[in-house]
Amino acid sequence: MKSMSKITLQLQRCARDITNMSQQAVNGVSHRGRVLTLDSMNPNVKRVEYAVRGPIVQRAVQIEKELKEGAKKPFTEVIKANIGDAHAMGQKPITFFRQVLALCSYPALLEDSKFPEDAKQRARRVLEACGGHSIGAYSASQGIECIRQDVARYIEKRDGGIPSNPDNIYLSTGASDAIVTILKLLVCGEGRDRTGVMISIPQYPLYSAALADLGAVQINYYLDEDNCWSLNITELRRALSAAREHCNPRVLCIINPGNPTGQVQSRQCIEDVIRFAKEEHLFLMADEVYQDNVYAEGCQFHSFKKVLFEMGPEYSNTVEMASFHSTSKCYMGECGFRGGYMEVINLDPEVKAQLIKLVSVRLCPPVPGQALLDLVVNPPQPDEPSYATFMKERTAVLSALAEKARLTEQIFNTVPGITCNPVQGAMYTFPRITLPQKAIDKAKELGLVPDMFYCMRLLDEEGICLVPGSGFGQREGTYHFRMTILPPTEKLKVVLQKIREFQLRFTQEFS
Repeated sequence: MKSMSKITLQLQRCARDITNMSQQAVNGVSHRGRVLTLDSMNPNVKRVEYAVRGPIVQRAVQIEKELKEGAKKPFTEVIKANIGDAHAMGQKPITFFRQVLALCSYPALLEDSKFPEDAKQRARRVLEACGGHSIGAYSASQGIECIRQDVARYIEKRDGGIPSNPDNIYLSTGASDAIVTILKLLVCGEGRDRTGVMISIPQYPLYSAALADLGAVQINYYLDEDNCWSLNITELRRALSAAREHCNPRVLCIINPGNPTGQVQSRQCIEDVIRFAKEEHLFLMADEVYQDNVYAEGCQFHSFKKVLFEMGPEYSNTVEMASFHSTSKCYMGECGFRGGYMEVINLDPEVKAQLIKLVSVRLCPPVPGQALLDLVVNPPQPDEPSYATFMKERTAVLSALAEKARLTEQIFNTVPGITCNPVQGAMYTFPRITLPQKAIDKAKELGLVPDMFYCMRLLDEEGICLVPGSGFGQREGTYHFRMTILPPTEKLKVVLQKIREFQLRFTQEFS
């Protein structure tokens, strides 16, 4: 009996131990604690910030939910002017693009007489290049070959006949994917030998986020706000010289036309940048996703590749460069399809082999995005039935953006405390705001950057979602916000009026 009692006691203890272990393993956490915690995760990821979809956007989403639930606000909708998402802002898709994509997605429509013959021809060509004649199949990791050939022809035509080799074209998941891929190849070293990457300030936060993730050293060079956000070679030299004290600068990133600042670089400026890159032995990254978005009189888009080759073999045979384009911007605005490409120039053949290996890891870019890119680089021609409608729609989009660029600059510059440079290109404005000292003090009291405090108040009081300039970088003691010019003209006028009223009210409150 005693032995039975001992066995019972042991069983009870085992049951108790199992219960304790179960309680300690709720939600998959063992008694030793979680494998992945904030302290044990990749520290580089914690350093990543992306202001375009940061806290203020999260607050905007929360307000939208409150409005749907019947909450009373001083406004009836949140206008998200924080991101360059054209279709979300009401821009209509280009008819020809969607016709071809519909045909590619559902080939039975090729028998439908409602679709024009040139759209059918484009769709058949794409489908014939796909495995199983389906855009649901994987493609080659570098992208579908006939589409890369079309991209090369597009670049040649754009650049006045300068040759482009399809083997140097890599299709990508938007331009962002290609930019990060090139940075992965470039970043190496430890300590003072760690790769430094020069980026403009203000900058598009993809760059600072990618550099933080890769553990690279961010080297800031400041654009000249007093001269329409121009790029100054003297400033590049200052930034480079200072950076060489603590890292190994290897890369120079340029965004032209600019995001968030909307400037368009002159040909002379591009020549100066190329000379600087050659002299200082820097790899050039040319982000040219807004190349069709040029509005200001006297401004013109010049591709870095075209200027590089026109400067002669001394430069075109030696300067290493990657340039990027996307289906998300310009007149297309097809952000969700994630189509894009990069062209590499003077890349070491052994490095190209490593690049092929790297892009192979993600199998292939989205094939519908590749198909869309093919239409962007090979649109309807004058002798084809879709040409007239295509040109009408393309011109309407770009003309409306040009008008909204002028309207935004004009209205902002009538508001006390707001100064706005001309929006020469792209699809954003980045005005400077003058904040009263009491507002700055209040922001610090709340633990907020002053322009974040300003934008949060604007969102809560007017339902306008903007991105504070601090998310893009700015000179110490200055404050800005980025606003897209994408809303329809009448809605944009409402946005501008609301910002004007808020600025006057905010300034009075804290004066």
